Amino acid sequence: MCGICGKIFVDPRAHGEAATLQRMTDAIAHRGPEAEGFHLRGAVGLGHRRLKIIDVAAGVQPMYNEDGMLVVVFNGEIYNYLPLRRELKAHGHHFKTNSDTEVLLHGYEQWGRDLLLRLRGMFAFALWDERAQQLFLARDQIGVKPLHYYWDGRQFLFASEIKAILQDPSVARKLDAQALDDYFTYLYIPAPKTIFANIRKLRPGHGLLVSAAGLEEFEYWDLDFTPRNGKSQEDMAHDLNAALRESVSAQLMSEVPLGAFLSGGIDSSAVVGTMASLLEQPVNTASIGFHESAFDELPYARMVAQKYRTNAHEKIVQAEAAKILDVLAWHFDEPFADSSMVPMYYVSQVAREHVTVCLSGDGGDENFAGYRRYRFDALENRLRGFMPQTLRAPLFGALGKIYPKADWLPQVFRAKTMLTNLGLSPERGYFNTMSWFNAAMKTQSYKPAFRRALQDYDPFSVMQAHFDRTRDWDPLSRIQYVDVKTYLVDDILTKVDRASMAHALEVRVPILDHLFMEHAARIPVRYKLRHGEGKYIFKQALRELVPHEILYRPKMGFSIPLAQWLRRDLKAEFESRVFAREAFVNDWLEAGAIRRWWEQHQRGTRDYAYHLWAVLMLECWGRKFILS
Repeated sequence: MCGICGKIFVDPRAHGEAATLQRMTDAIAHRGPEAEGFHLRGAVGLGHRRLKIIDVAAGVQPMYNEDGMLVVVFNGEIYNYLPLRRELKAHGHHFKTNSDTEVLLHGYEQWGRDLLLRLRGMFAFALWDERAQQLFLARDQIGVKPLHYYWDGRQFLFASEIKAILQDPSVARKLDAQALDDYFTYLYIPAPKTIFANIRKLRPGHGLLVSAAGLEEFEYWDLDFTPRNGKSQEDMAHDLNAALRESVSAQLMSEVPLGAFLSGGIDSSAVVGTMASLLEQPVNTASIGFHESAFDELPYARMVAQKYRTNAHEKIVQAEAAKILDVLAWHFDEPFADSSMVPMYYVSQVAREHVTVCLSGDGGDENFAGYRRYRFDALENRLRGFMPQTLRAPLFGALGKIYPKADWLPQVFRAKTMLTNLGLSPERGYFNTMSWFNAAMKTQSYKPAFRRALQDYDPFSVMQAHFDRTRDWDPLSRIQYVDVKTYLVDDILTKVDRASMAHALEVRVPILDHLFMEHAARIPVRYKLRHGEGKYIFKQALRELVPHEILYRPKMGFSIPLAQWLRRDLKAEFESRVFAREAFVNDWLEAGAIRRWWEQHQRGTRDYAYHLWAVLMLECWGRKFILS
């Protein structure tokens, strides 16, 4: 696991800027604290920071082919590099190292851009072809590893993190108003946007060619949820268990200590149990808990740790732990408001004290319909079938508007979202479910200049592009696909990457191996969401591996007691930052609206925890990247 960056001038007569490249590489030193390397030749500059995992002694980067005409910088792991290496040797290629990085060089020589069709792993890399005068960049199928770029027609910059690109003083820090609107809608900024108008994310499953002719982006992989599995339930469960075992096994390659995150949920327990069956030594596990019992999963994590006799390491996260606000804002590069970034930061810290590589259970909910919202979406679609859209829209639209936002009531009585959704199309309904700041809140809080800058922008367009590609699929598969392309990559995987790399910890995600995901996608939906039970077939596959108490306990999620913290330990921190005269958020939001939400939250009449956290994290980010 590493950090990569570079700057390329289109004019081959230009000369690379060693000082800029050094600053860029220094900015991501936390991703690879063990070594640095540079390629600076003519108009091309590449930088690399290394965390040594595979071929510790010889896998130095940038890495060159035999004649020096190809050079690559690479972040990630190629899990199938050994069979690819054997295949390339059979074609006559000669290897100088035992690293997976060298497979990229010889694979490009042999197959060109079709190399991407053969790679299994998590990766982001940039390969300069001196003969073709072309830079070839790519990001893995699911988007586990990040890659950002800047292009102004004269120069091209890229990096694992935005902060490295910002080290070039010629890159303006102009905010993208649409991206900021996306942030308030989703609590993250979806690809290809970033918070900066002139910096973009390379999308998962895409490659990018950069030359004097400009940029050529292409898609090389996509996920198809069309069912193709006609086997019995028993056979499907058996095959799924075998697929998980194979995926975990492929990701155990390492020359440094390796462990796993263990939350006490189904997915992390499945990964730990599988690792324990494959390794001869006990698994090192890292878990965190809270004093607030409603958020504490440590008892379940301990149950799994005891079952598999792991070397268990734990930490209790207290409210004052959330005061790492500025550290989080710096590592995430752009506004990000998934509050589980806090426990992820700390569980990574616990793990890094004992191992360099960790396996995580992320992806089970997206693959097997584990989120509660999938069940509600299925119910909404059934109810829509009883009434045509022409009648539903005015009736339920009106009911949704007048139904109170009863945050203090038990969950079963909080029907406002469902009533609103029933008046909408299935696509718009799901968008409403996934939205945080609704239209009314935006009208109250957005300053006039912000609204004018947005013109007619609709953040639903982020999802619509993916819904449009799946018109013929069943409703559940459509929203799973949307989540894989948006929430999974730009929220979940972004959180894992930034929080773990803040501690120079490599995290692997076997449930998000693209071959495993292709296998899961082919399973008929009735075996994923069955009679209101999510992850049905996955639970069947794990019956012998995961304790019954874990498989069938209510889902808790990886969250923090945010509402309580904002009323107590974070109260002064919020007020001193957000309500300050010079606050960054004052440029975009109406202070009066934020104060009204804050006061209602403090009284307990409304729960604005996630909205207020979004405002707070925007303020922390703005002070770090704009005002400083």
